[in-house]
Amino acid sequence: MNGSTVPMHADTQHLWKTISSKQQKKCKKVMSISNISDETTTEPPSPSPPPTYKLFSIRFLRLHGRDLFAASANWFLVDVVFYTSNFLLSHIFSSYSHKPSSSATTNVYDATFEVAKLGYIVAACSTIPGYWFTVFFIDKVGRVKIQIMGFFFMAVIFLAAGIPYGWYWSKHEQTKKGFMVLYGLVFFFCNFGPNTTTFIIPAELFPARFRSTCHGISGAAGKLGAIVGTVGFLWATKKVEDGDDMNQVYPDVNRMRTAFLILGGVCIAGMFVTYFFTKETMGRSLEENEHEHERDKNVEDEEIGDGQSLAST
Repeated sequence: MNGSTVPMHADTQHLWKTISSKQQKKCKKVMSISNISDETTTEPPSPSPPPTYKLFSIRFLRLHGRDLFAASANWFLVDVVFYTSNFLLSHIFSSYSHKPSSSATTNVYDATFEVAKLGYIVAACSTIPGYWFTVFFIDKVGRVKIQIMGFFFMAVIFLAAGIPYGWYWSKHEQTKKGFMVLYGLVFFFCNFGPNTTTFIIPAELFPARFRSTCHGISGAAGKLGAIVGTVGFLWATKKVEDGDDMNQVYPDVNRMRTAFLILGGVCIAGMFVTYFFTKETMGRSLEENEHEHERDKNVEDEEIGDGQSLAST
């Protein structure tokens, strides 16, 4: 009210006279409180404008360089493994099928159909279930733990397949089905692991104005890994001699063994990159990526603290 009088309608005045003085005091008190609250209510402060700095500037590298390296390196490594494993599918079919593609009774169309059928079986039994496991566990276990777990089990499978490949897997007929199950587990843990998380993490790490660019850079690193996986391994497993035949390759057994061992090493490298460089984004909202002034202050405080500790020593 604040000393000012408010004009009333005739009906309102009649109603006001009919109520008791005690009730009038209560009404005045309620009206005065509502007026005070209306006067003290202010508009929320406008959000501070986002900090302005360019992509790949010194401040960008200080705030996001580690995240961009981790996202790109992990995507590169997992695509080396994923596309090479698909590339080796036809060789595995030739070695473990009852109708190898090199058979004279099987033409190229039948061989292609059989390899495609094997790929569909692997996808139905391993790849798709791996995706669903990730959907169910990703917000319960966390992105980083799933990624490390996927790299770890793929490394174990590749080493278990590669180390005894020459004297066990390729020599015993009864191990064909076991080897195919082992190979299918590679795709299961690839999708219940880094093949899914490497796509999700870059979308949750960076502020909005850099998110699509950094995600694209990470994806481009993955496609580079795909080229290395499909082309580089064919070149790396060639046996170069001084004779006329410069393109003689290792026998299939040695070539498969070499590929499995290298892929196991790539998975181990992915474990280390994920553990030491990748940040967990589970439970973190995208709005937190915009609070870079707080993140920048924390980085500066860490640098100051490191400098003081070095000076004191």
